Amino acid sequence: MYFDPIYLFFMAPAFLLMIFARWWVSSTYKKWSQIENNARVSGAEIAERLIQYGILHDVRIEPTGGNLTDHYDPHSKTLHLSRGVYEPASVSAMAIAAHELGHALQDKVDYFPLKLRSALVPVVNIGSSLGWILIIIGLMLQVTNISWLGVAAFGTSALFALATLPVELNASSRAKALLADSGLIQTPQDQEGVNAVLRAAAFTYIATLATALLQLLYWVMRVSGSSRRRR
Repeated sequence: MYFDPIYLFFMAPAFLLMIFARWWVSSTYKKWSQIENNARVSGAEIAERLIQYGILHDVRIEPTGGNLTDHYDPHSKTLHLSRGVYEPASVSAMAIAAHELGHALQDKVDYFPLKLRSALVPVVNIGSSLGWILIIIGLMLQVTNISWLGVAAFGTSALFALATLPVELNASSRAKALLADSGLIQTPQDQEGVNAVLRAAAFTYIATLATALLQLLYWVMRVSGSSRRRR
């Protein structure tokens, strides 16, 4: 096997998209981390208030290490907040804490896309590791069926990215509704900041989906081209 310049043609736009997405998230998070929310409550306090408001009494809140490592674990019913969200009373902390609690609400109502994404995790873990190996073996041995099996396995990553998008967008919608209905958003500045942080975060999932689809399209092109040459 050799480096295929066509791969760069497919993936260069995806790489640029991911770089832009990470810059957008980082710069937006940094900007609104320096602005205090009008309620003057930390991310942990916001989470506690929203847990009470959303009747999520079985959800626990715990600090976690790292930066932007915030997540909700449906198995332990635990909301993990990074120190940059757990302690400060910033607009960024407000948006991120509410977003993660949006996932807790999804879990409470058995939101189907969330259940689907969770079910896909073990399949994706296997498919993403095994897929490209099967593709390369099939191409080297000139056995098209093996390569197509690898493409199908590799495609699970794109399927996972596609399933993730509605989950994250819905969590952000729930977050905005929670913050507005509970009265925690008190000024236009709070609203602007929450919208900006959640919009930037949503774009990362769009960029991830585009990357997965472009990579899948490249392998489809390679395998189908190899198949035509052997006819």
